[in-house]
Amino acid sequence: MNISSYFEPLSLIGIHEIAVLGDVGSSAVANWRKRFDDFPAPVADLKSGPVFREDQIKVWLAKRLGKELTDANSFYDQLAAKRGDSAELIAKVEETVAKLEAESTSTKRPGMLLGKIQSGKTRAFLGIIARSFDRGYDVAVILTKGTKSLAKQTVMRVRDDFSEFLQRDQVQVYDIMSVPSLTPYELNQKLIFIVKKEDDNLDRLLRAFETDFPGLQQKKILIVDDEADLASVSFRKGKDGTAMPGVISQQIDRLRELSKDSDFLQVTATPYSLYLQPEEDVIEAGQLLFKPRRPAFTVVLPTHGRYVGGDYYFEKNTDSESPAYYFYREVPLEEREALKAEDRRRIKIEQVLSEKRTAVLCDAIFTFLVGGAILRLQAKGRKDTPDKYAFLFHTEQARKSHDWQERIAVAIRDSLIAEAQEDTPRFNELLHRSYSDLKRSVNLEGSRLPSLAEVKTELAAALTGGQLMITKVNSEGDIEQLLDQDGQLKLRTPYNLFIGGQILDRGITINNLIGFYYGRNPKKFQQDTVLQHSRMYGARSMNQLAVTRFYAPQNVYQIMRNIHGFDAALRDAFESGAHERGVYFIQKDPANRVVSCSPNKLMFSQIVSIRPGRRLLPVGFQTISKTTGAKTLQSLDRLIEQLGDSATAPLYIPVESALELLISAYSLLEFEVDGEDERKAHIAALEHLSLTSADVEHQGKVLLLTAKDRNVRRYREEGRFSNAPDTKQQTDMARLHATQIPVLMLLRQNGKETDGWRDLPFWWPVIVTPDQAITSVFASATPGTP
Repeated sequence: MNISSYFEPLSLIGIHEIAVLGDVGSSAVANWRKRFDDFPAPVADLKSGPVFREDQIKVWLAKRLGKELTDANSFYDQLAAKRGDSAELIAKVEETVAKLEAESTSTKRPGMLLGKIQSGKTRAFLGIIARSFDRGYDVAVILTKGTKSLAKQTVMRVRDDFSEFLQRDQVQVYDIMSVPSLTPYELNQKLIFIVKKEDDNLDRLLRAFETDFPGLQQKKILIVDDEADLASVSFRKGKDGTAMPGVISQQIDRLRELSKDSDFLQVTATPYSLYLQPEEDVIEAGQLLFKPRRPAFTVVLPTHGRYVGGDYYFEKNTDSESPAYYFYREVPLEEREALKAEDRRRIKIEQVLSEKRTAVLCDAIFTFLVGGAILRLQAKGRKDTPDKYAFLFHTEQARKSHDWQERIAVAIRDSLIAEAQEDTPRFNELLHRSYSDLKRSVNLEGSRLPSLAEVKTELAAALTGGQLMITKVNSEGDIEQLLDQDGQLKLRTPYNLFIGGQILDRGITINNLIGFYYGRNPKKFQQDTVLQHSRMYGARSMNQLAVTRFYAPQNVYQIMRNIHGFDAALRDAFESGAHERGVYFIQKDPANRVVSCSPNKLMFSQIVSIRPGRRLLPVGFQTISKTTGAKTLQSLDRLIEQLGDSATAPLYIPVESALELLISAYSLLEFEVDGEDERKAHIAALEHLSLTSADVEHQGKVLLLTAKDRNVRRYREEGRFSNAPDTKQQTDMARLHATQIPVLMLLRQNGKETDGWRDLPFWWPVIVTPDQAITSVFASATPGTP
């Protein structure tokens, strides 16, 4: 079937034609565009002016001028006009519905929407539901993650988007657990059921189709599996060792058996879920290659212009010219432990502002207030009301910990109020420190920086005026009471500090989050869970980002960074089409051989992503002592000299020799934090990339590039570890040659004490992965390994 036949030609009109349709002048249309947020966005800006979709303009004019719509069934045209959907989103909605009609979908072979966290996936699939109603679908079932608050949030969001259709009795929206006895009149309308992915909800849905309203079986159904990360793709091992679908998958399959005509669409932000499905083994280059489950089709959703994700927080933060450079602050482990439970040997709460083990938290809360004050001052003079801002304090799941943390936060707030009232030296010291910190990133971003005096006045008024509200959230009931009409956590005062546990992980939206004190350190990190913890993702303005700060222990931040790298690696492979070649999941076995590792065995706290065309290098280390390392250094110098001149052009060497050099180079380094020592992964990566190269002639080879007499300091500005031992020229040369064979750069540092080292020269290793390599993931450990 030709999918293109489903796309109707778009009729585009300009400002003059809109004026004719509205019986007004062109200046009135220009005024509408400025005054009304729901005015449709232009499809393109031509030299002659912007052009718009005629159908959207007609819907908007009908609504604005109180006229009756000529086509009452054009659900998506009306919805798109109401929401001001972009041309890119409209195209993806049309593409998805066309493919749903053209392809046969099922739980085993679904249609797939791949978006990013907090990037507008809900907006997209609600648009798809609306357009599917236009195409003859009668019922939509939305499967949500299993919390009452999220189900409620989804119901509120759906009701808001479809409000006009609800008022006109064209659509009915129900939480499956509160469906009334539906009349024939209601059953003849379009129906949307919101269903949590848990047994009772799905049993209730099945009962509705089987016994309560059996006529539903004859209707055309679209099942949308939202956040299809683990719950809906879960498998369990049968008695014979084969993979069997989990309970939820079986219930969904039962619904499809009952339905005469249905389609299945999964929505996910984590492409990792695609690799958890049972697949046939594929052997390539002697290694087991995991290929993702092949959906019936995949539509990659666009991100909007204001979207900010992990690339900002975990990649751009190494760029000293970006505001992201100042984003992260380390929380000492002793502070995190002290915030678990009350212990006066650790924290005397009456001295909270001077206690060592609350120092970072105090700075975090004060910097949040200063950042909010800067933003509110920047907004003064505009016609819009200054925004309210949020700070999330999320380190533990236990309620007793939340009680203690609430007492700490209240003590900090009350102490700051007292300090502000007295205008004490301590208050001014805290103010100057936070202001100086934020000043650097605000100046880099380029927005107006209010003066220190302005901020002080605003901040003192906020503290003494009760503008900082502290709210503990640790239950479903708490969340339900705190949601606003849009299903988001309500910000009641200019400054809102939320303390909570797991309930705040589950997709609850928190607007204007500019402070995040995070310490969760679960025994088992899951990719989708950790990324969902990153509440900073989503629509963010640059002036907000300039004052946003993230506080976490170094090991936790590193794990989040690793998981971002893992997600980005799989996403790059998937979006580029490279996933058709598969992804290697590898580890070292007890005999120190590189072997395959099942994707569902990954421990995300101990993974390294090996992405094509990237650098792998150690960061955050110190050299061993000069006395201890002298002999190893002499031996390594001699080995490199014997291999030949590799300073002017890369030299092919056997992978065994390259591994010997790499291991020796690492033996001169030591790490204070185990999680920062990725030598095992880098050694395995170099071996794996060489042995699996598509260049058969040079399989088992590595390109060596060396340089001497380098003087890179251990710390960069702001006390951050250096991460660029190679010059741009060296990196460019390595990448030029790293097409199918990995390049090992060894850069001899003089290691001077004046540069922060221990007066021991050392070779800093940098691996450049081939740009034609297959994406790989190395697991340093899996459950059951030592």
